[in-house]
Amino acid sequence: MSFRVRPVTADDFGAIYEMAKLTGGGFTNLPPDRATLVQKIARSDKGFSRAEDSQSDDLYMFVLEDPKASVIRGTCQVFGQVGVRQPFYSYHLSTLTQTSPELGKTFRNQTLTLTTDLEGSSEVGGLFLHPNARAGGLGSLLARSRYLFIKSHRARFGDRVLAELRGVMDEAGNAPFWDGLAGRFFDMTFPEADEFNAVHGTQFIADLMPKTPIYVSLLSESARAVMGLPHPTGRAALRMLEEEGFSFDRYIDIFDGGPTVTAHIDDLRTIDESDEETIVEISEGGKTKMLLAHGQLKDFKACFGMVKRAGRKGICIDAEAAELLGVKEGDTVLAVKR
Repeated sequence: MSFRVRPVTADDFGAIYEMAKLTGGGFTNLPPDRATLVQKIARSDKGFSRAEDSQSDDLYMFVLEDPKASVIRGTCQVFGQVGVRQPFYSYHLSTLTQTSPELGKTFRNQTLTLTTDLEGSSEVGGLFLHPNARAGGLGSLLARSRYLFIKSHRARFGDRVLAELRGVMDEAGNAPFWDGLAGRFFDMTFPEADEFNAVHGTQFIADLMPKTPIYVSLLSESARAVMGLPHPTGRAALRMLEEEGFSFDRYIDIFDGGPTVTAHIDDLRTIDESDEETIVEISEGGKTKMLLAHGQLKDFKACFGMVKRAGRKGICIDAEAAELLGVKEGDTVLAVKR
């Protein structure tokens, strides 16, 4: 497999912009807006260039590249700390139980509360695969490479990590959850609000949304039906996140009602099961396919490789993986089973 994951550069703008136009809306971290994407790439470069090894509001943006064919077929992002520049809002879904002795009845009402509980967390997001590359495990390569980057730069990330999944929308790009709740407080359609949020952030939500809990029973049936559900195209991504160790803790997106899943970073499967290995031989490799990563910050690269154990001294990897990673015998890599 000739694909690898590496940090984005300014030269990748054209490919990033073309993929952004394919997202279909509701993809806040990858808006089809030229100026915003230029700013994101510049912010990513700043994050990769920062020398101090500590947690901050960095953005690290990556691309999935076939260097031999000179094509980009995917992208993903990691945020060092959310809620630094602007509050990070979520709705938390909880249950309020009330009992009336006179009626002899107990009522359990679900409520949505606007919270900033997840501030300070790190975030993985912005994962998008080109339609022509949604096979062969490339989604797994792109997604899991982020966790190896986190492990390689652990001091730059928090104890908790989150991922927001796009919620349910119709073919016209309208979101039932927005129409049933937030849309009633804003003179904006969901596509308009989504575009504004991608460019300007969520401060307008804080300015105009009610701060009191909202009874779910007062929402429209269509809004209630999609709370906490991912967009159909995001179901595979949710499964990958759950396999990694993320879980739904009843936080949902304030715009489209999609689920926000969380995990403790050090408990993530890729981070927990990966080990640093020394390359003692580069040849045909072995029969075990593994995810490999090498390099720090701007020099970080990840790819799949064929690996076999070479005694206690280290591992043997195939020549193509070595070329993709830019490694030689004696170098070390992070390795984890696919």
